[in-house]
Amino acid sequence: MNNFPKLHNATWPGLVGKGPDSEPVIPFDSLLEMTAAAEVNGVKFDGIDVGLLEPHFDLNNPDEPKKLADKVAKYNLNVGSLVAPIWAGSAMGTTDQRKTFVEMVRKSCEFGQKLKELGVRHYGIVRIDSAAGVSDWAKDPVGNTKLIAETFREACDVAAGFGERLAAEGEICWGAMHSWKHMVELLEMVDRPNIGFQADMSHTFLYTMGYNAPEHRILPANADIKDRDAVKAALKVVTDTLRPWTIDFHVAQNDGSVFGSGSHDKTGRHCQATDPNGVLDIAHDAGYWLRDENGNLTKAFQHICWDGCMFPNSVMEKQQTWNDILAAMVKVREAHGW
Repeated sequence: MNNFPKLHNATWPGLVGKGPDSEPVIPFDSLLEMTAAAEVNGVKFDGIDVGLLEPHFDLNNPDEPKKLADKVAKYNLNVGSLVAPIWAGSAMGTTDQRKTFVEMVRKSCEFGQKLKELGVRHYGIVRIDSAAGVSDWAKDPVGNTKLIAETFREACDVAAGFGERLAAEGEICWGAMHSWKHMVELLEMVDRPNIGFQADMSHTFLYTMGYNAPEHRILPANADIKDRDAVKAALKVVTDTLRPWTIDFHVAQNDGSVFGSGSHDKTGRHCQATDPNGVLDIAHDAGYWLRDENGNLTKAFQHICWDGCMFPNSVMEKQQTWNDILAAMVKVREAHGW
């Protein structure tokens, strides 16, 4: 049986797209409890990836890391990657907004360092994005990409002081990160050893369809997304380009549509692992990210995480959902683990 990559669940789906204009936030403790309770043939989750976002966390409270460490230790779990709440600022905003962005990265790295000292975090990255919309970015693509790269560089230098790596999650809703080509251009421009890409199987599939960047679409406009050969060829182009940058990985399912919930811009629709409309063969397609072009394991990260953002609460509050997710991840590890 493979022990790596370790299998993690995410806690931010209890927050993203939830809130006053949508469904209620799902409490952190509930998510932790359901993660710990999930089991498939004796296999359990190894840990959680955490969004350092209110109301789950208050980054200004110095007691938060200890509280989290105690909670996960009680369930025999670890913490992996952390999501920095950079949307308090913007990577291409005013001087103050960019300062806030970098400050949020600093606070998140500090939080991560404390978790390491407390013995509950042994791997993982700090996740960022441009915190800027595509239409705003499009007003000055060259100038805005330059500005985002500059902010990312500052954030990388801060993170390096904590021994942390930053992973930018490419999604069609983030300016300068909304296509596979723009994403690589940005990473190259940042030019720091501790920047990388966070690949999410759902979001990166949308890259092939050219949402928000039709000039970079790979699947033809009238393509049948149930045509596995066409999908596999398109995924190969995206993964060959972005895999060398990938330092964090989300297992997910997608039905090729886009979705927005609450105040969250339209982005990839995460489907349940068992959704009959899912276009991905999860275990097979994860291999495009976990193995190089010669089929060798990259071992570029020690854990993988499931992302189910914007699932309705009725789905997220069912234990079966988490068991199904864990079962899908176990299959990924069986196929591409070590």
